Amino acid sequence: MEIPSSSLFSLSLVLLFFFVLATSADVHENFVQCLTSHSQNATSISQVIYTPNNSSYTSVLDFSIRNLRFLTPETPKPVVIITPSHESHIQVAIICARNHGLQIRIRSGGHDPEGLSYVSHVPFFILDVINLRSVSVDVESSTAWVQAGATIGELYYSIAEKSKTLAFPAGICPTVGVGGHISGGGYGMILRKFGLAADNVIDARIIDVNGGILDRESMGEDLFWAIRGGAGGSFGVVIAWKIKLVPVPSIVTVFTYIADKIDNDLVIIADITRVNSSEEGNKTVQVSFISLFLGRVDELFPLMQKNFPELGLVKEDCREMSWIESTLYIAGFSSGTSLDVLLDRTPDPRISFKAKLDYVKEPISEIGLDGIWKRLNEEEGAAGRILTIPYGGKMSEIPESETPFPHRAGNIYHIAYFVTLEEGVEFSNRYVDWTRRLYSYMAPYVSKSPREAYANYRDLDLGQNNDKGNTSYAQASIWGVKYFKNNFKRLVHVKTMVDPSNFFRHEQSIPVVSPWGKKRGN
Repeated sequence: MEIPSSSLFSLSLVLLFFFVLATSADVHENFVQCLTSHSQNATSISQVIYTPNNSSYTSVLDFSIRNLRFLTPETPKPVVIITPSHESHIQVAIICARNHGLQIRIRSGGHDPEGLSYVSHVPFFILDVINLRSVSVDVESSTAWVQAGATIGELYYSIAEKSKTLAFPAGICPTVGVGGHISGGGYGMILRKFGLAADNVIDARIIDVNGGILDRESMGEDLFWAIRGGAGGSFGVVIAWKIKLVPVPSIVTVFTYIADKIDNDLVIIADITRVNSSEEGNKTVQVSFISLFLGRVDELFPLMQKNFPELGLVKEDCREMSWIESTLYIAGFSSGTSLDVLLDRTPDPRISFKAKLDYVKEPISEIGLDGIWKRLNEEEGAAGRILTIPYGGKMSEIPESETPFPHRAGNIYHIAYFVTLEEGVEFSNRYVDWTRRLYSYMAPYVSKSPREAYANYRDLDLGQNNDKGNTSYAQASIWGVKYFKNNFKRLVHVKTMVDPSNFFRHEQSIPVVSPWGKKRGN
């Protein structure tokens, strides 16, 4: 009897499905066996391995997912999660992943805008460094060692425990992981005075593709340069940073207004959203200005009278507090909140979001601003948010090639576009499309050739690597030059030297240039 071709096709699909399942199970089992057999302490590493059969697998996976767009049943899941408690666990994980063809995803805080620290479309495991989070502060030398799994909040808290007049120029959100934040550059409220977080790194410890543990001296200056702004997931697993702490006064001042060419001790950011108008049924655009001055109110007044006499600033508009208290204020916590909140790794509320970012070199015209307001007044604009961060000061003094982060002199500010929805609200494609329309509209008003972008605001709309890792230099340059400008070429050179097999890779990792690729002009 002849079997219909449609039945044969269906049978083939069923067999293929079970083959994929069996292969996936084999990879998972062989990988776990490799981990335990190669570990010096099988009991120790078994306590930090989570497979889908483990009752804690889902809670460990979900805990550090900061973008709910990637917390769905359809989102690809890792075959294994490892939460190393010792450096040796990472060494073994790298060796075994290479032996069994698994891709690695490295997660510290889980804030990657495109979820690349915990999502992949090829078989992968997550290396979640949440247990490697110690902070050791040396007040005498004004330095600290901070492990990659610590959050910005945990770092700030540890500094404040030891000194009221030392700080670190990192970010605003306390739940962001230090590992990824510094890897991409890391900006915050005192960037105009002290530059980026990555500008203040003086040593590091990284585990390379061969499982070796390297510090600045043993890794060499090329790799040390690359990991301070070249973004995470390309060169190895950074396990700790040695950072230079910066001096701040015992009292700082927070107040409200906006500008870009002002004293280096002063930073003012603008937070732009759509709100309900006082007129019933109408909408309006609201701009909230969040400001920090490294000094007291009496020091601030002469600056404000010189630069903004029209503001009419009075002391009642200002609040004096310590630097560590200002980190809570700027993060949006209410007055009187305990510093212990900086130790809470769980953001409230959890959100779904899409983000994009531009660099502005010339003031945006009134016509340009009117177009922004119109787009905020679209239906999806209710979930929109625009944030500007002023540059200048120290940021303009540091050469573009000093670190991979090239966005220095010539930038007035960067402007970030978000669309955010709280947990329980469906994040449909129309919200993503809204950010794309706004981004397209902004083209005439922002940097050009290239239209610059920031690696920590990762955006797959700019382009991505091939799944199999055989991306040409020309293809990767489409997005790489936007993030790194002329520094991209040096990053590719370093990557080719330290990870020629391209083990550490993801959709926007730095690619390897093969000898064949060079001959073809790639």
